[in-house]
Amino acid sequence: MNQHIDSSMHAELIASVEAQEGSRLERMLFGNRKLIVALCAVLTLLFGWTAARLEFNTSFDSMIPTHHPFIANYLKHKDDLKGLGNTLRIVVESDGDTIFDPGYMETLKGINDRVFLLPGVDRSYMKSLWTPSTAWIAVTEEGLEGGPVMPERYDGSAQSLQKLRVNIERSGEIGQLVAPDFKSTIISVPLLDTDARTGKAIDYGELSQQLEKIRADYAGKHVRVRIVGFAKIVGDLIDSVSAILGFFCVSVLIVTATVYTYTRCMRSTSLVVLCSLVAVIWQLGLLPLLGFHLDPYSILVPFLVFAIGMSHGAQKMNGVMQDIGRGLHRLTAARMTFRRLFIAGLTALVCDAVGFAVLLVIDIPAIRQLALVASIGVAVLIFTNLILLPILLSYTGVSPQAAARSLRHEAEASEGKRKQALWRWLDLLTVRRYAVIALLLGGVMGVAAYVVSLELKVGDLDPGAPELRRDSRYNRDSAYLTGHYASSSDVLVVMAKTPVSQCGSYAALAAADALEMRLRNLPGVEATLSLAGFSRKMSAALNEGSLAWYEIVPNQDTLNAVIVKAPRDLFNQACNLLPIFVYLKDHKAETLSGTVRTIEQFAVTHNGPQISFLLAAGNAGIEAATNIVVQEANRAMLLWVYGAVILLSFVTFRSWRAVVVAVLPLMLTSVMAEALMVQLGMGVKVATLPVTALGVGIGIDYALYILSITLAALRRGATLSDAYYEALQFTGKVVMLTGLTLAFGVATWAWSPIKFQADMGILLAFMFVWNMLGALILLPALASFLLPQRRST
Repeated sequence: MNQHIDSSMHAELIASVEAQEGSRLERMLFGNRKLIVALCAVLTLLFGWTAARLEFNTSFDSMIPTHHPFIANYLKHKDDLKGLGNTLRIVVESDGDTIFDPGYMETLKGINDRVFLLPGVDRSYMKSLWTPSTAWIAVTEEGLEGGPVMPERYDGSAQSLQKLRVNIERSGEIGQLVAPDFKSTIISVPLLDTDARTGKAIDYGELSQQLEKIRADYAGKHVRVRIVGFAKIVGDLIDSVSAILGFFCVSVLIVTATVYTYTRCMRSTSLVVLCSLVAVIWQLGLLPLLGFHLDPYSILVPFLVFAIGMSHGAQKMNGVMQDIGRGLHRLTAARMTFRRLFIAGLTALVCDAVGFAVLLVIDIPAIRQLALVASIGVAVLIFTNLILLPILLSYTGVSPQAAARSLRHEAEASEGKRKQALWRWLDLLTVRRYAVIALLLGGVMGVAAYVVSLELKVGDLDPGAPELRRDSRYNRDSAYLTGHYASSSDVLVVMAKTPVSQCGSYAALAAADALEMRLRNLPGVEATLSLAGFSRKMSAALNEGSLAWYEIVPNQDTLNAVIVKAPRDLFNQACNLLPIFVYLKDHKAETLSGTVRTIEQFAVTHNGPQISFLLAAGNAGIEAATNIVVQEANRAMLLWVYGAVILLSFVTFRSWRAVVVAVLPLMLTSVMAEALMVQLGMGVKVATLPVTALGVGIGIDYALYILSITLAALRRGATLSDAYYEALQFTGKVVMLTGLTLAFGVATWAWSPIKFQADMGILLAFMFVWNMLGALILLPALASFLLPQRRST
């Protein structure tokens, strides 16, 4: 890392630097400066053109842990569970007293027909009052009768509307497709993985726009249209891209202003910004060439790449600025900065990459893509900020005023003048009696944070879509659905597996009924639905509605007669799969974990040759699996990232004591970040899981910059106080600048319309700032006890 060049070495350095040939890499790069700049300009234009072809989309499967047993069970039986995965639910609410109005029914039909023709809709499983698959069944004097809920000769008359009402009441769809207050109905729209017209994945952005057009077209026709489902969440996220780009521009302005405030040099600041933006352009341009696209999670990566580029660029600029201030020519200063900082910068960027790479342990394709996209960005930074920036600075240099200002405090100190107040205060931490105070304070904060962090939960802690704000239109629609329907939008499906043609056997139905009974007693369960419950109802109906017959009748012939009339979504074609629908009040972590635990305990004692209960389908089942994967990956990810950072730090410092000094402040920040999540009501989930790894991988940079200079001075025989003060003079301001630059770069996310981006921004800004403070405060305090040093006389 940086080697501090004091004034006594100045004259010797000027005389010898030109004679020093440097490494072969340095000679090759600076010997071909014009060629490299021209090549970079061409690549920037090329990647800018390919970046324009970059797509922003995602798929349902990419957001779920496809290798988890729950998801493996769902995917194995996916064809038998149509409509339980990626499904839209469109609620059409009447402004009138009830839905039994000719105008409402005509409007519902119009919306139904337009949705039916949307690309990607699985039309054979779409369901509403206007689809033939929505049927009623009743016991009459002539036996069991049934038919479509919508009367065959419906004409909008009072008689046909009354007939419709009777059919709805006999259909069992009240609370499912029809609200109990008869104020609204649902259009259930299962989606395919691909668009049959193009063979490509569904374009959720286009689908969302078409849905919004339908909503707008019917807004003034005495109805309100509400839409929930995975596809709509993604569509709303895509619609927020323009706002995300706005935050990116704001971040660029804030970070640029921060760097300029430090340098007061427009030319060098502009070059740092330019090289960081070039890195983003190259990254985005490489993605379509490598077959990647951006999704709601990976779209945040260019923000981080830019902020990381600015922080490392500031270090290179600072080195050139100080060398020019000592009288070196701009080319010599650039070569010396490259020579001192290339290996150190490379190590720091590798640590940054480790913070991203450990995300590969998370078995969710979208997060793994985030890790790969980020790794591409870090690889690009190695070229743009470690090579291109010093070469450009060798042409432009920095302003003389900025170069002189960068050495002002060093000159004052060398002349015996008073040390800068902040540096003088930080330097006190190398004295053991002050170090003890700092370490005790840090220990108390760590213990308190750890106690609070024990309350950290896995999963979502709020109802609705956690990706969006609580007051977003989507979450208001979701709240309406949950408040007006027994079948909430959070559905967990248990797959009861039986031998072929045995899904309606008494043993299977009795076991399924027992599980339903247990689940309905859980506080988080609103209702259940299965063939067992249908059999109970039909048994009572066939016996004049007597509640004494509301049972699973132990007579197979009677059960077979009931099954013939059962809706087809209650069992599959081969009659060897019996889905049990569990409608939850919400998808909070405790609701999901309690429900899953109950089902697993039941399965242990009831699985056998006749029936076995498998988890899980439905959006809540998928989220339960995701929570389990996140919980397992959380600690494993921390172990990997800390293990890698410790290894890289040891390779850099060759001292276990220095590794302890560098890593302990990072651990304190990690614990405090978990405590902050508890205080802010955040759970450990897909959106927040990467934050800790990124905070550790990037946070180690501060220790690399400060410790390398401190250790170099200690090896020359300096006291710890002198060595640390030397590090503060040379890189202290830049470390502070780096921390603030990174924090400012992500803090603006807090105002993003995307909730998980706001959460990540708050947590990352917190970790960047506290990692910086840990490096400036706890590092010298720990060093006073652990690092070997010469005592001051």
